[in-house]
Amino acid sequence: MNLHEYQAKELLKHYKVPVQEGIAVSKVDDAVNAYKTMAAENGTKFAVIKAQIHAGGRGKGRMVEVPDQSGVQVVKSAEDVERVAKNILGHTLVTIQTGPAGKKVNKILIAQDMYYDGPSDRKEFYMSVLLDRAKKQNVIMYSTQGGMDIETVAHDTPELIYKEWVQPGFPLQAFQARKIAFNLGLSGTAFKNMVKFVANLYDAYVGLDCSMLEINPLFKSSDDKILAVDCKMNLDDNALMRHPDLADMRDKSEEDPTEVEAGEFNLNYVKLDGNVGCMVNGAGLAMATMDMIKLAGGEPANFLDVGGSANAQTVEAGFRIIMKDPHVKAILINIFGGIVRCDRVASGVIEAYKNLGNINIPIIVRLQGTNAEVAKELIVNSGLKVQSAILLSEAADLVQKAVNAN
Repeated sequence: MNLHEYQAKELLKHYKVPVQEGIAVSKVDDAVNAYKTMAAENGTKFAVIKAQIHAGGRGKGRMVEVPDQSGVQVVKSAEDVERVAKNILGHTLVTIQTGPAGKKVNKILIAQDMYYDGPSDRKEFYMSVLLDRAKKQNVIMYSTQGGMDIETVAHDTPELIYKEWVQPGFPLQAFQARKIAFNLGLSGTAFKNMVKFVANLYDAYVGLDCSMLEINPLFKSSDDKILAVDCKMNLDDNALMRHPDLADMRDKSEEDPTEVEAGEFNLNYVKLDGNVGCMVNGAGLAMATMDMIKLAGGEPANFLDVGGSANAQTVEAGFRIIMKDPHVKAILINIFGGIVRCDRVASGVIEAYKNLGNINIPIIVRLQGTNAEVAKELIVNSGLKVQSAILLSEAADLVQKAVNAN
């Protein structure tokens, strides 16, 4: 589960991680009031307005409706705040991570200006914590080259990206935090503050059950403060049962509507860019089915695992979700009835077919396992235009014909 910047920063503060302060708002008038409050508290007229979406590259992104407006803007007056807020709130921001469709901005963060003292001995670093699956350890990645172009740094000068691994179940050791601060070229007060920052950041990563925690830029001010100016946080969905308060922070408006709907029926659904919809039970069989679709000349339009407890209602829900994709030219249902009964799946397909009305794309059904013969009889007697297959090779041939026909 992804969090917005303002949400992630609030969580970091609970772990004593210093952050760039700010106030999140969803209305222009509130933005102006937030600016005035911050100006009075900080004694400076400068502030930064940041669009809050689940994507990076906001500073280089552009608003669709106001092309000369980026998603991050420095302001120095209430009039500036009103103008920029109007140009961002309710409009679509396109960044390198959103794709051409972009994302609608429903909130903005009025944040304190970190460059308040002009040119000085300030620095921007990069730091992230995530799981290194190859080593089966958590890893802290960091670099002296923080800022908006960290991807370019990683590609062109990978030697500038440092890594420090931490054994799961063990805390970050003090010498490791000192090593990180040393590699970042710090000394004195800045060194001590960075050591504390890294230790607390790792504690936040573990304590919140994050799957990824990224700070870019990680800022050293001219007076040697170390702060998180930006934060991207992704929480492990499988651990949310331990954090019901964090689950409430989920912003469904930032997610694909079909994936949200699938989640409500406990379906594992991921939308892809292909033309053949597939409904399968079991992740392994789903991956094999997607490979088969590609070998047959098609492209999978989705990953949909109905799981082992599927019934007619969940199958119908999955069917409806697949049919919402206008790019789908054929549907392959490939079920091995080990836990889930094939006749339940067949009943769901038949019910969905009837409820959806006129369906003019090929539907291929392969059901093997528990009650497979009963399921096949149900489909045959339904009178529906559904093609049945027994062998995987037969299903592949039918998929190929369906793809070629379109």
